[in-house]
Amino acid sequence: MKLKFTATLASGVLLSLSTGVFAQQKLVNPAVDAAMQTASADEIKASITYLADDKLLGRAPGTPGFQMGADYVIGKLTEYGVKPAGENGGWTQQVRFRRTFAGKTGSATLTIAGKTDSIKYGNDIFIYPDPVHQVVTSSGQLAFAGYGITDKQLNYDDYAGLNVKGKIVVIVRGAPKSFPSSDASHSMDLITIQKNAAAHGAKGVILAVGDSTARPILPNPGRRGTYSIMDEKGVPVVSRNYFGGVEMLAMVGYKTFKALAATAGKNAGDVVASIKAGTPMSFPVNASVSATADFSYQDIAGFNVVGKIEGSDKKLKNEYVVHSAHLDHLGVGQPIQGDSIYNGAHDNASGVSSLLQIAKIYHNLKEKPKRSILIVMVTGEELGDLGSGYFASHPTVPVKSMVADVNTDMPTIIAPLLSVTALGAEHSSLAAVVDKAARYMDMTVEPDPEPEQNRFVRSDQYSFVVHGIPALHIKYGARTPDGKNNLNDLVKVWRAKYYHKPQDDINGMFDFDAGRKYAQLNFLIGYVVANDPQRPTWNKGDIFEKN
Repeated sequence: MKLKFTATLASGVLLSLSTGVFAQQKLVNPAVDAAMQTASADEIKASITYLADDKLLGRAPGTPGFQMGADYVIGKLTEYGVKPAGENGGWTQQVRFRRTFAGKTGSATLTIAGKTDSIKYGNDIFIYPDPVHQVVTSSGQLAFAGYGITDKQLNYDDYAGLNVKGKIVVIVRGAPKSFPSSDASHSMDLITIQKNAAAHGAKGVILAVGDSTARPILPNPGRRGTYSIMDEKGVPVVSRNYFGGVEMLAMVGYKTFKALAATAGKNAGDVVASIKAGTPMSFPVNASVSATADFSYQDIAGFNVVGKIEGSDKKLKNEYVVHSAHLDHLGVGQPIQGDSIYNGAHDNASGVSSLLQIAKIYHNLKEKPKRSILIVMVTGEELGDLGSGYFASHPTVPVKSMVADVNTDMPTIIAPLLSVTALGAEHSSLAAVVDKAARYMDMTVEPDPEPEQNRFVRSDQYSFVVHGIPALHIKYGARTPDGKNNLNDLVKVWRAKYYHKPQDDINGMFDFDAGRKYAQLNFLIGYVVANDPQRPTWNKGDIFEKN
């Protein structure tokens, strides 16, 4: 005999608990369930087909193809009764991109034990592009600060006992192998590294290649340009590499790192092994560096698309659950197998199509949830989560009114959706919501199967997290219908053939019914949050609690 009781979570939302494993849940009432059934695999296919068509030329930000994609989603959102929630009562939020390129000059010298030698700029050292200063010059004494991490929760500090005030810190980018995947991803983010260095008094940061097998010539990002978002006064407000609190962010190769470690009597390989194992090994370096470089700019106009579904509660309708997805892709680029249009069918026409189905579900739901819903199609994700970074920091609603973000990026709908990974949910009360929603849909929730991919910081949910808003990103799990539970093997095959390639078009691998189920799950997560009288909260002591 099964014992069952029912507790009201919020108006119209019921949760049924049972002692039976995966017993049937009643997380939502019949009207909500009926609305969820209106999500359509055929419509997901139709939207992906349009958004990934060659005529949109890969939807690069600031291009006519991106505008065509935006016109399509605005038309669909209007059809589903979503109201514009952008700037000045319209659908859009303007975004000003700046692309910064390496200039024609660059030079550097390294002084070790009083001996000064030139090092080859662009091969052995480079300075990251600076969107503010067309010429960057920096010099100073060096100190090695491990991974450059200070994480009190995990009791790890590379700066403990190390004086870096006024110095340039040398960092190996990474994290101890014991770190949870999302903590590791956040810790090795370039902005996080620079902020922590500046907080300890450093004037600059040099990233050192810690892998002795790496290519000897550095991959200078200034050759193709890096992107930032600027305000009306030309001040960068969002960037994945520029932080104004330090003079310079640079990189050196393994050969230089090995020489610097030797000045302190250290072996570079032993140093990397130690910090990887979780034992900090920071030390002063008997060396100084001087470097200079120039840069050039290209400014591009872009925009986000923002819509609103108004909540039903007089008070809570002024708070928002955000459903986000990036509308942009890579545009036209290097030809592969004779094709140069990077259509972005999976990445991220599939995610945008999911949000459109979420809007459709709400359209078919007579009683809306207590909180309002924002549907946000952002630009510039492929440039470094820039459009979402701008929206999270400069939203078209009061910033403190956003209670959560449920992000949708490349769900990889290539097989039946039986299990999911909720990237980032483990940091907040959203984890419990995901568990309930997944059980309702007869799915299981799994840990991140590929922590080395650093997916947590590589998509738009991270922009909300760093601004203090609990967020998550639902990805596929490993379960398969045959019980082998090896979907990751198929994903690796898919990634090698399609990811960030022109071959990611409508003719690739798809399971559109998995897309329908994915949209339903994301809707359900957002719906439960929108009805809960309590806002989502960070776990006590979590790394993101005080962001």
